[in-house]
Order: sequence, then structure tokens, then C-alpha cells
Amino acid sequence: MNQFFAKRKRFVFIAAIVLCIAMMAFSAAFRINPTFAESVLAFVIIPAQKFFTDAGGWIEGRIAFVTSLNDLDRENNRLRNQIYALEAENMRLRNVEEENAELRELLNVSRMYPEYDVTGAVIIAKNPGNWYANFLIDKGARDGLLPNMAVLAPGGLVGRVIETGRNYAKVKTLIDDTNAVSARSSRTGETGILKGDMRLMSEGLCRMELIGIDADIVAGDEIVTSNLGGIYPPGIAIGVVTEVNAEAGGLTKYAIVKPHAEFQNLDTVLIINRLFERELIDEEPEDEAE
Repeated sequence: MNQFFAKRKRFVFIAAIVLCIAMMAFSAAFRINPTFAESVLAFVIIPAQKFFTDAGGWIEGRIAFVTSLNDLDRENNRLRNQIYALEAENMRLRNVEEENAELRELLNVSRMYPEYDVTGAVIIAKNPGNWYANFLIDKGARDGLLPNMAVLAPGGLVGRVIETGRNYAKVKTLIDDTNAVSARSSRTGETGILKGDMRLMSEGLCRMELIGIDADIVAGDEIVTSNLGGIYPPGIAIGVVTEVNAEAGGLTKYAIVKPHAEFQNLDTVLIINRLFERELIDEEPEDEAE
């Protein structure tokens, strides 16, 4: 017997393994309750498995949250840059619209005086503050500008050119206290001299002096350039009278004039390409010339 098993022990071992597997399969197929060992293993393994599953889910959620934040940050930056670009474009369009409005106003000014050839210019420098008595423009001698040429803006007279460089010119305005313009009332023709005044400059006003005491000039009168003085062409609008007062001596009176040109908002101007100074020449009588 022993020799029988000794000779066939290999086959007996294989048969025992097959029988155990078959019994395990049969038990797994028909049993209802787990074994004690399986219960112990389940008690230990299932909570651990749940912990690692929950931890993995939490980590995955954090990664997704961080990724979402990065995506939102990139989107916010994109939208912010888009807003900046739109704001810059809107500002550019507003500037273009304002420039077009100014050019239309200057065109209207030039149409008011079709008998004069004009040159448009942009103000490139001015005195500090809202009201300025002098400024520089971007046109000069190479553009045909000369000293004493009249300068206009929407509304009327601004002043005159007093200095020219090759590519720039300096303009003295009506409110400069060293400037003087021969002026008259468009309603009555009464004349006077319009001057800048240091006390009135900050208000953008001028003073019209040497008005006859009996002259019919009242608040609301339109003041224009006269044909006296020789620098400015006659009939150019200057401004409107705001008040009239008698001088201290009582022989003349003066008027406060508000110019039509808005000096605090000037950006572009027109220059009349012509000198109106008159040169007086004494001519010899014909009989003496002979």
C-alpha cells in the first residue's frame, strides 16, 4: 500500500488540489453568509478602502477646483484685456469725434469769411492754467505764416501771430494785457479799443476802452473788428458786451466784452494768410515830379 501511494503521490497531490478548488467553488456558489475570516477581513479592509476612495475623490475634487480657478483667472485676464482694449478704442473714437467736430466748426468759420485764404493749425504748447494769453501752433514760416496774421477759432477772433519759426508760430490772444484791437459795435458802429486786462484774464474777458461817453453801446451788443488799426481785417466777430461803465474822469466809458472764442478749450485754429497792415506813402505832386 505504501509503495502504491509512494509511486502515485504526485497524482494524489494533484487530485487533492483539484478537489479543494472544486469544493471552494461549490461553497462560493451556494453559500449565503460569509465566513468568520471573511467578516474580519471585510471589517478591516472596507473602511480602509472607503477612506482611500474618499481621499482620492477629495484630491481629485481639489485638483479640479484649482484647475477651474486657473481657468477662471485666465478668462478674467482675457476679459479684462478685452475691456481695456474696448475702453482705449472708445477713447480713440471720442477723440476722433471731438476732432471732427472742431474741424467742422473751423470749416464753418472759414465759410463765414470766404474772401480769405486760411491755414488750419493745431495748438502744441500753451501757458499753464485754463486761460492762456499765448500759445504755439504747429505751422510756421515754411507754411507761409508771417507775424501779424490774424488767428481765428470757432466763434471768432483769437488774436494774431507775433513770431514764426520754420515749423511753428507763436500766437498772442485777445486776453493778453499787451494786446490791442480796434473794435466797434456791429449795431451802432461806435468804436473803441479792445484790450486784455490782467484782472479780467482769469475770467476770459476783455476790456473795450476809449468809448465816447455818449456812445450807444449797451450790454448784449456784438463787437467786431473795425477797419482801423491795420492788423485785423474788418468785420471779424470778437464777442459780446456784458456790461458798460463810465471811466473815472467821466469823459469816456468802457465795456466788458466776453470773446466768442473759448480760450480754455482751444485745440485748433485758423490763420488768415494775408497781412492787412497798410503802408502809408507820401506821393509827390505830378507837377513837382516833372
